[in-house]
Amino acid sequence: MSAVVSLSNVHKSFGAVKVLDGVSFEVGRGEVAAVIGQSGSGKSTALRCINALETIEDGTISVCGHAVHDRKLDKRELRRDVGIVFQSYNLFPHLTAEQNIMLAPTCVKSLSKAKARELAREVLARVGLEAKADHYPEQLSGGQQQRVAIARSLAMQPKLMLFDEVTSALDPQLTGEVLKVMEDLARGGMTMILVTHEMAFARKVASKVIYMHKGKVWETGPGAMLDNPQTEELKAFVGSGL
Repeated sequence: MSAVVSLSNVHKSFGAVKVLDGVSFEVGRGEVAAVIGQSGSGKSTALRCINALETIEDGTISVCGHAVHDRKLDKRELRRDVGIVFQSYNLFPHLTAEQNIMLAPTCVKSLSKAKARELAREVLARVGLEAKADHYPEQLSGGQQQRVAIARSLAMQPKLMLFDEVTSALDPQLTGEVLKVMEDLARGGMTMILVTHEMAFARKVASKVIYMHKGKVWETGPGAMLDNPQTEELKAFVGSGL
């Protein structure tokens, strides 16, 4: 399985605080990797480094053939291949769901409005929101807004999708809506890395679980490793219900 994402000995600090301390892992084509760990373990920072939202001090990161650690990296080209969805939806409130999705394909890929509208309808259907195309964000629930944010990333036809704790602000019912969309994407073969506290989802959907602790990768394995932790740290984390 060819690696879509490869991190090797990655280091990152914020001032005197070491956030990533020699992080290494790979994610192959079609894999779903769940990155878990306590708050402050470096999970979200690792995700942001993959999309060049943060720069690293040492090590290498390769993503979809792009050398992310290279100072000459073309970030625009990288982000054609990588979609990222955050906890906050970041939808434009004055645009409908359809218009929010059309924006990037018309501006970045120079698609005609007709083609972009067709694409928007297609990705909204994939997340179960085709009927909400003309709704503004304030007319949508939190779960629906998050699904529009996912559809917006899908419209760029990425090779890799990153999800940064996308359900943490949602109640259980809305969380279920969003996780179903992500599960459908996984079934469709989308390569995905998700930072999550949803352990049941990680067990069920992830082909690889990466447990981070104190800025390091502590354990890596299939979802079943959550039922048989090899370190006291992961055992305590899983036992805490986090």
